[in-house]
Amino acid sequence: MSAFFDYPQAAAFGRVLPKSKIYEHANATSKVRQLFVDQVDRITWAYKLAPETTNLEASKVVAEIQIFRIILRAADVDEKILSAIDKAIPFPIIFELNHKAKRKVIAAYKRPSDADKAKWVVSEYFETEWEPEDNPRYPLPSALNLESLYARLLEALIPDSAGAEEPIGVRVQRLEAIRAKQREAERIKTRLANEKQFNKRVAINAELRSITKALKRLGATQAAKN
Repeated sequence: MSAFFDYPQAAAFGRVLPKSKIYEHANATSKVRQLFVDQVDRITWAYKLAPETTNLEASKVVAEIQIFRIILRAADVDEKILSAIDKAIPFPIIFELNHKAKRKVIAAYKRPSDADKAKWVVSEYFETEWEPEDNPRYPLPSALNLESLYARLLEALIPDSAGAEEPIGVRVQRLEAIRAKQREAERIKTRLANEKQFNKRVAINAELRSITKALKRLGATQAAKN
């Protein structure tokens, strides 16, 4: 299923979000501001999914869900831009990106910190592939409240049959661990490709096999290959 949903008209917000407001609330550095200038044409606060716009109850974890539409100048977006917006807006956000008649969805799992409810914990980002922007949208998934709706929206970005029964937070942590192991495997492969001594290659191969086993334990669909 696509991650593009037909959000209720009652939730339409349609407000252009000035970049200056993001800079202010995110304490954006000059480098991040320049990324906005180079890559972002316009940011629209497209929808606000709240109890009064969805007839779904809020929870302590998810009071509202925001849908932001970003028109890009470039073919993709630096995640520092998304991180700045997530830092500036104290609600979970689903980003819809548009560029040259194509679209994609990207989001992180965002939740209040257990240690400080005024702060937010933001996971790595998950995204779809680019697709034609005139593809059909799908009805919103069924949900008991806004927290479960948020989980359904994220699940559309991270299809993973191995973790289908996991709570979304656990699933995201496991997928982050898989990504970390995969990055480690790529570094080991680079070392292996550059190493000429037989004994050292044997040791590096052993490291790679260990990473492969760890990926399988985590349920990775593509483990590292020798």
